[in-house]
Amino acid sequence: MKRRFSLLLLVLATVAPTANDVRAAAAAAPSAMAVSVESWQRVPLYLHFAKRTAAMTDEEIDFVASHARVVTLEKSHGVVPHGSTEAGIADTARRLKQRNPSIKVLFYLNAFINWPGYDAFKTYRPEWTLRTAGGESVKHPSGTPRPDPSNAEFREWWSDVVAAVHREAPLDGLFADALPQALSPALARQVGATKARAVVHGLREMLALTKRKLGPNRMIVANGIRTTAYREILDWKGIDGVMIEHFGAFGLDAPADIKADLDSIQLAAAKGKFVVLKGWPGFNWLDREMMQRTHADLLQLARERISFPLACFLVAARPDSQFCYSWGYVDQHGMLDLYPEFEHALGSPKADAIWRGLTATREFAHASVSVDLQRKEARIDWH
Repeated sequence: MKRRFSLLLLVLATVAPTANDVRAAAAAAPSAMAVSVESWQRVPLYLHFAKRTAAMTDEEIDFVASHARVVTLEKSHGVVPHGSTEAGIADTARRLKQRNPSIKVLFYLNAFINWPGYDAFKTYRPEWTLRTAGGESVKHPSGTPRPDPSNAEFREWWSDVVAAVHREAPLDGLFADALPQALSPALARQVGATKARAVVHGLREMLALTKRKLGPNRMIVANGIRTTAYREILDWKGIDGVMIEHFGAFGLDAPADIKADLDSIQLAAAKGKFVVLKGWPGFNWLDREMMQRTHADLLQLARERISFPLACFLVAARPDSQFCYSWGYVDQHGMLDLYPEFEHALGSPKADAIWRGLTATREFAHASVSVDLQRKEARIDWH
């Protein structure tokens, strides 16, 4: 890959590029710290979870290390057995790296919600909390306070927290959560338009600062994009990849919404970013009635419903794209379970997908994929 990219740079240095040449080169160039998927041996799998009340078992470590290319360890991971999120993530990262040195392990820190469970908050200052013009603390719907990224001291502290954990543990980067909550018009209604713009500007500065402290060999993945909303994140400096978290779920399941999300994968690639597509089985952990069912029942449903989100991912995937699938974000939400589709040989795509309206087909070395977004039907034929 490096040799091909070097040759491309040599050609571009000696031949004046056309606009089409520039777009093609941007789409082909690897994103910073992206995961190489040159062989496309299997579905490029990304895992994102926390196990909060107990340490991970050896069997769970083996599963993650042998299946995922990238894993984010969520807030409060290992907080009960290890005493803090930092310590819990560090322990799991060491064990994963011992099992598979090439796996990429990301540290989770929310950029706009002060979730508890971190040792770092012992040095957090109350004056860094976001407030309305009347002095009231701005909170997440859960009641958790929000920080104020427009405050330069907070930005320095937050980026130092991220840098410090990377000095102590074998981590490969950061998952920065909740950016859309700062970009939402709802924030301006709470703090005023001028302050809301300052918060967004502060977030951009904070992530760029964090990237400088982490260095070029570690990645920052940001959450995220929803259909055509929040695509501006793709232009932020310091961000290497984005998550499309609500794919086909949370009220964003119209055919046009699904197509927009798939188009965002191509758009991200043209801007040098990679995408994690988070698929859902038609239910999630917030559905109280569904959560009364046994884990075995939920897993069976999830296995039966994986074809559509996975096929959508495959028709749109670029070389650095990652697929994630579960009904939530803890170890019991299907993230540490086996899906037969992840065991099949996939092979490289023979070409980009062929789209006809809202239907698409794509051929891989070992699979034929078709989707119909209008009917929400899909088929993957494994050769």
